[in-house]
Amino acid sequence: MQVLSASSELYPLIKTGGLADVTGALPKALASYGVETRNILPAYPGLLDSLTGTRHEADIVLLGEAAQIYSGRYDGLEIILVECPSLFHREGGPYLDPDGYDHPDNWKRFAAFSMAVAHIAEEGLSGWRPDVVHLHDWQAGLAAAYLKGHGSSVPVVLSIHNLAFQGQFSPDIFPYLEVRPGFFSTDALEYYGGVSFLKAGIVFADAITTVSPTYAREILTDELGMGLQGALSTRRDRLKGIVNGIDMDVWDPTKDTYIPANFDAHSIERRAVNRAKIEERFGLMEDPGPIMSVVSRLTWQKGVDMLKPVIPGIVDRGAKLIVYGQGDPSLIHPLSEESWRYPGRVVVHIGYREQDAHLLHAGSDIIVQPSRFEPCGLTQLYALRYGAIPIVARTGGLAETIIDANEAAMAARVATGFQFQPGSVEDLYHAIDRALTGFQQPLFWRRLQTQAMKADFSWTRSAAQYAELFSGLTTQPDMGLQRASG
Repeated sequence: MQVLSASSELYPLIKTGGLADVTGALPKALASYGVETRNILPAYPGLLDSLTGTRHEADIVLLGEAAQIYSGRYDGLEIILVECPSLFHREGGPYLDPDGYDHPDNWKRFAAFSMAVAHIAEEGLSGWRPDVVHLHDWQAGLAAAYLKGHGSSVPVVLSIHNLAFQGQFSPDIFPYLEVRPGFFSTDALEYYGGVSFLKAGIVFADAITTVSPTYAREILTDELGMGLQGALSTRRDRLKGIVNGIDMDVWDPTKDTYIPANFDAHSIERRAVNRAKIEERFGLMEDPGPIMSVVSRLTWQKGVDMLKPVIPGIVDRGAKLIVYGQGDPSLIHPLSEESWRYPGRVVVHIGYREQDAHLLHAGSDIIVQPSRFEPCGLTQLYALRYGAIPIVARTGGLAETIIDANEAAMAARVATGFQFQPGSVEDLYHAIDRALTGFQQPLFWRRLQTQAMKADFSWTRSAAQYAELFSGLTTQPDMGLQRASG
């Protein structure tokens, strides 16, 4: 089976968050089920030069802009790039300018990208044609409208990684999208008077997935449906939750080149070397107090504002806190004030480097995720893999992937972390208090770490579910799910 996977990010070529990790890892896992994936994304600056075996495939006009399609390989992945310098060669990131504001023509950039996806799905490349098109998030969502507007029979799957990001734009752009005029309606692209690219995907996709079964249920509610619960409810029979996995080769503490000391569940004591490196790298006091880290986008969704009230209690208990990431300055400033108040015990680091993320998971004692909602979350899965105990809100994929260390779960040897009620500062601190108490009990903590590291969140099971979904959308009678040999 041939799949065209369309996304705005793909690790290790371009990454701003977990979307890239998923789109980079899933194709490798799908290969074991006979699914061959070609990954299409915009040709941001430098990406074209990164490919090997680069081949010019086609010239195309996208919303009046001249573009070229190239194919090649990178890190074992089949890559298709949409080269359009006028749209994608920008300073800043894929979505934001150097000052942190949205590129004003993001609507055109990702509409053009979606148009290229639809073109390749229909016309193919050098004799290759996909059996299924897999769209990721709003940046590719409009491709479903282009395909269905053209009467295409290629099945389309939309994966929603975070419903909060919907690709909402002014109604003024609609005439320039080159979709069917009748699509500006409440049962198509129109969304509260404007246009939503994500809604286009929801309405026109043949199947919709999101990144955990719990989140699939949550987004049908008024509380977490983000205004799209009506559109999603009408397609409830096409909606499925599939928990994300992680790339077990990229995130492997036994051979990770980003960390000074490799280790496994039988040599957890070697984490102490990585812990010392964290103290040196981030200027923390060198003492035995547990290191707690928040590795996240620093936004309201991630519950970052809930950290300030619990910091005094964390410090009083002898622990240290690192807040690492980038996001909303209004939420970052209050945390920075706490770092000035508690030098050496509270650190706020603005920015992101992949090697830092690996080090923080490999050496921190505790990873905190106070999200108000979380479709799946990958940070807690990395934490489990590296023996850093997660403290998570009981929501979305966090609730499904972390088993609370209550007495029954510890007795059954299945506990892997600590849960708390989302949005409750009091319950967050209670979970922190439980974790810090557990840290003071070496046998308890070592057992919890060992159980965490045994948890299997590879892509194997989830890839099988995607393969089954893709198979069900095709008319090929021999598309089984037996894993390919090797």
